[in-house]
Amino acid sequence: MSSQPPLSLFLADESASTRLGAVLADVLQPGDAVLLRGGIGAGKTHLARAFIQHRLGRMEDVPSPSFTLVQTYDAAGAEIWHADLYRLSHPDEVMELGLDAAFDSAICLVEWPDRLGDLAPATALNIALSPSGDGRLAACSGGRPGLLAAISAAWGQDD
Repeated sequence: MSSQPPLSLFLADESASTRLGAVLADVLQPGDAVLLRGGIGAGKTHLARAFIQHRLGRMEDVPSPSFTLVQTYDAAGAEIWHADLYRLSHPDEVMELGLDAAFDSAICLVEWPDRLGDLAPATALNIALSPSGDGRLAACSGGRPGLLAAISAAWGQDD
């Protein structure tokens, strides 16, 4: 776990969520994993889609992996894995998908990460999305050393 202080970002609307996806696309590296938490409709897939489209540099069709479980993309300098684990019933199924190996070499965006059990990477960035007034709050914690500071700087915050 990271000793970095958590970072809270208010996402006033869909464009703010898209901006956060772009910020993440600019700072994440191969080997980084993002665990996206929040209920159904919290904005996890929107955030992942914004990340993928920004990293690819084009408006690619980015379907939710709800039924395929995993979608992969080749971006300049990185493979991206977008996983939706909602339908998994046991962490062993994660290994069958190959996600455990992808954590080492790809950028992995994981929805419903509670299904990972003990397989969640220790240096994963956790983003919990929750309603806040008319928008959403993105509570960010963990990540490799310096990652939260890079996100904060790119977002335009002082802390």
